[in-house]
Amino acid sequence: MMLIYHNPRCSKSRAACALIAEKGLAVEVVEYLNTPPSREELQGLLAMLGMKPLELVRKGEDVFKEHYAGRSLSDEQWLDALLAHPILIERPIIVRGAKAVLARPTEKLLDFLEC
Repeated sequence: MMLIYHNPRCSKSRAACALIAEKGLAVEVVEYLNTPPSREELQGLLAMLGMKPLELVRKGEDVFKEHYAGRSLSDEQWLDALLAHPILIERPIIVRGAKAVLARPTEKLLDFLEC
């Protein structure tokens, strides 16, 4: 069973869901704006992705531009920002077992599914 952190308003996220459905794979969908990950979940996702919190931040969002642009924050502070403003979490994130991928571009998901 796979898990996808999904935003239905995001075209990349919808494309990832469609690709998974096309492959006939079972997936649990987490609309993370409605059900944000906990600090522990987010830390686990970052570990599986091999990323630092700043690498997962959507820098085009208004909340980023208004509150965080140009600021130098620690990993813990960026983690706090992601938890306070889940819209800043880049998507879609797909988890399968102990592995995860940020499926941007969608082709990364194809590689992930072949593993």
